[in-house]
Amino acid sequence: MSTLTPAGEKLLAAASGLFYRHGIRAVGVDLIAETAGTTKKTLYDRFGSKDALVALYLDRRAERWRSFLLDRMRGRPVAGVFDVLALWLEDQDRGCAFVNAYAEIGGTGHPAERVIREEKAWMREYFVGLVREAGYPPELGPELHLLYEGATVLATAGGVPEAPAQARAAAERALSACGSAPTIGSAG
Repeated sequence: MSTLTPAGEKLLAAASGLFYRHGIRAVGVDLIAETAGTTKKTLYDRFGSKDALVALYLDRRAERWRSFLLDRMRGRPVAGVFDVLALWLEDQDRGCAFVNAYAEIGGTGHPAERVIREEKAWMREYFVGLVREAGYPPELGPELHLLYEGATVLATAGGVPEAPAQARAAAERALSACGSAPTIGSAG
């Protein structure tokens, strides 16, 4: 990702807060520029379009989440993802920015659709890698990813703040049902 000018960073920060808080369609470029203390011209000069700014907002959000997750997963078991999710959601009262964005722009060919799909694919592959590394069958990864996605939505939109803990318990049951992790290289 290219480095933004200070004005570009201010615009991206303002847009990110506004898009997450109010939604993509509800926020116009005038409000973004005003909030950032810049002009509409500066916004278009830096990003070309609101659509490009939306895609960059989601790219940056994905980077933030991945960094948060990877930093906090060090030394944790597979089911620890749900603890990290609970920590993340403490400051995210509108749920998953990617699900929210898709609800507004999904199926329209918007450039941010690619970012949304890439983030969901990355998370699914992260779970596959986690279970594989721990010695569990890789097909368990997508199943745990479903628990993660459901917990994310239920914790906010569903009004069930304990959803990550419930998902963790379900993940632990699924992992336990697989028995102890197999030894690599054992004959089967």
